[in-house]
Amino acid sequence: MPSKKSARVRVQTWESVRRIARALPGVDDVPSYGTPGLKVKGKLVVRLKEAGVVVIGVGTLLERDWLLEHDPRVFYITDHYRDYPAVLVRLGTVSEETLRELLMAAWRRVAPKKLLAEFDAG
Repeated sequence: MPSKKSARVRVQTWESVRRIARALPGVDDVPSYGTPGLKVKGKLVVRLKEAGVVVIGVGTLLERDWLLEHDPRVFYITDHYRDYPAVLVRLGTVSEETLRELLMAAWRRVAPKKLLAEFDAG
C-alpha cells in the first residue's frame, strides 16, 4: 500500500512523466504529432499534448469513462478523443502513483510479448 506521502506527490512536468515511463523496458523518446512522445517498438505509450497535459491510451472506453467520472479534475477528453480509448491527464493534478499505474498499463498493452515475459520474469 502506498504511503500517504507518495499519494500526495503530484507529477508536474513532462520530464517527470518521461522519467517514470523510461524506467520501463524498451521505452524510447519518439515524437508524436509534433510533440514529445514515448513509444515501445513504435507503439505509443504516452505523449505530451500541450503544456501540462499528456495523452495516455487506456484499455477500453469503459475504463476511460470510469476515470473521467472518478476524477474529472485530473482526467478529461476533447471531442477528438470521444471515440478513442485514451484519456487526457492534467499534470499538476495527477498523483505519481496514479500516473505510474496508467503508464504501466499503457506499456503492457503495447509491449511485445517477449518483452513482457522478460519483465515479468525479472
